[in-house]
Amino acid sequence: MSFSTDTPAFTLHRGSRPLLVSMPHVGTHLPATVSQRLTAEARTVPDTDWHLERLYDFARELGASVLVATHSRYVVDLNRPPDNANLYPGQDTTGLCPVDTFDKTPLYADGNGPDDAEIAARRDAIWRPYHNALAEELARLRAAHGTIALWDAHSIRSVLPRFFDGKLPDFNLGTANGASCDAALAEQLLDIASAVPGHTAVLNGRFKGGYITRQYGQPEQGVHAVQLELAQSAYMSETYPFAYDEALASGLQPSLRAMLATLLEFVEGKG
Repeated sequence: MSFSTDTPAFTLHRGSRPLLVSMPHVGTHLPATVSQRLTAEARTVPDTDWHLERLYDFARELGASVLVATHSRYVVDLNRPPDNANLYPGQDTTGLCPVDTFDKTPLYADGNGPDDAEIAARRDAIWRPYHNALAEELARLRAAHGTIALWDAHSIRSVLPRFFDGKLPDFNLGTANGASCDAALAEQLLDIASAVPGHTAVLNGRFKGGYITRQYGQPEQGVHAVQLELAQSAYMSETYPFAYDEALASGLQPSLRAMLATLLEFVEGKG
C-alpha cells in the first residue's frame, strides 16, 4: 500500500554551530485521505505542540540547525519507535498512528482507523524521511564539530489526567534518566529552568524523553540529547483556537535561549 501526501515531511534549516533543534510534533497538515475520515474535533488537531517555531525563533540566530515536522502527529507520531513499542511500560500512551485524542475521544468518525498496511505506508512516507534527515544532520554536525547537542522541543497541555496527575510542571526536562546527556550539563539546564520566577521545573519526571532523545542521545559518542516538554499554559491559551500569548512567551524565551546557549557552550568546549 502507498500513502499519498502533497506536503514534504519536514523543513530543515542547516545551521553553523553544533546544535540541532528538532520539533517533531508541531505539524498540523492532514492529507485528504486522513482528514476526510476524522471527526470535526480531530481536524482541529488539538494535541499539536503549538507555536514552538515562534517560541524558539532565536534558535537560528544562535546558529542552530532546526528540523520541523509538517504533518500532524495524528498522521504518524515522529517521536514513537517504528515498531510502536510503548516507551513508558505500564502507563497509557498514544501510538505510532494514534486512534484517539489525549482526552481519549476517537479520532476517526466511523472508527475506521489505519490498518497495518496503512500504518507501514505512513511510516515510510513521513516517519522515515524525518528520521533520515535527523540522522543525516546529526552526522553532518558531528563531522564538522566532533561533539554536538540535540534539543527535542515539545509542549503539552498542563492538565491531562490520562497521562499524569494534577498540573504538570512548566519545564519538563528529559535525558532518558541520564542516559542521553552528560549529567552535570543536565543539572545546569535544570538550574536555569528552576530559576524562572513563578515557574516550576523537573528533570526526568513524567516525561523522560521519547524515541528521539533515547535513540539519538549517545553522550559517549559525542551526541548529548535533551527533551524539553513545556506546559502550554506557560506560553499560550490551552483552549481552541490555541492562541500564542506574547506576554507569557516573552517571559520564557530568555531562559530557553540560555538553555540552548549552555548546551552550545558545553559541546563547543568539548570540540
